[in-house]
Amino acid sequence: MLELIYGKLFQHWRELENNSLAITKTKMKLEEYLQTLPSSILSGNDVQLPEHSFREIFEFANLSKDDVFYHLGCGDGKGLAIALEEFGVRKAIGIDINRKKIEQSNSLLQEKNLDQGHVICKDVTDAIFDDATVILFWFTDVLIIEKMMEKFEKLKHGCKIITIWGPLLGCLPDKVDFPYIINQVPFKPAKDLKEQLLAIFGTKCVDFVNAWEFAERYTKAIGSPEAGNDRFLTILQSLVIWINAKNLGVACTDEIPPAIKNYMGILRNFFNIEVEHLLK
Repeated sequence: MLELIYGKLFQHWRELENNSLAITKTKMKLEEYLQTLPSSILSGNDVQLPEHSFREIFEFANLSKDDVFYHLGCGDGKGLAIALEEFGVRKAIGIDINRKKIEQSNSLLQEKNLDQGHVICKDVTDAIFDDATVILFWFTDVLIIEKMMEKFEKLKHGCKIITIWGPLLGCLPDKVDFPYIINQVPFKPAKDLKEQLLAIFGTKCVDFVNAWEFAERYTKAIGSPEAGNDRFLTILQSLVIWINAKNLGVACTDEIPPAIKNYMGILRNFFNIEVEHLLK
């Protein structure tokens, strides 16, 4: 599930720039390169969405005064505050396993006198959120996602689960404004990954232009204005999108487009990262 890593990786790119991991000394496959990164990057710990992303997500979900909003992995609580202050939700609950983040969230809610905001220090897989009408869920750990699917499927009809980059496992999206995706209970099962991918991109096939456009949209949506090296991450993401499409048989051509070859060469020659082997 390499494609799940890059959203979290983008958030930590400042950290990578400050150490020797950004460019490898010897050639390695992309999976090997990812294994050299700090575990906090691969797990997605301490990742915080920028405020503009929260506003875009809430507008996309039509968040309103009638909603009970849950942010699973709430971080410092800024998303909860925006949901309450700017979108007037009935209640906003944040759940996070990191006690320090919970303390930060509590302080923010108290400072802003947001009495309808609450935070819980708990593993999301053990949490109860049966009254939710809208949930923001951005995790990359497949085991966590699989456990959460059992909980999500039991929620009341109409509950919206917002994810970023990809829909819930095995489900067709109900609404897409890439990179933001909504799956609504009861979920619509996807026949296969091919159907799921085409539903995300809203196209009959994926070419390099599609791949680059969606990778760039992701980068702009999730990144902060001062983020550096966003082009490197866009190249990685666009290659992953196109390679996935090619392997699933939904690329627009059987041949590798010149632009894809060029970017594979850039990764290989300037960053010592190999991706060609991912093609099946």
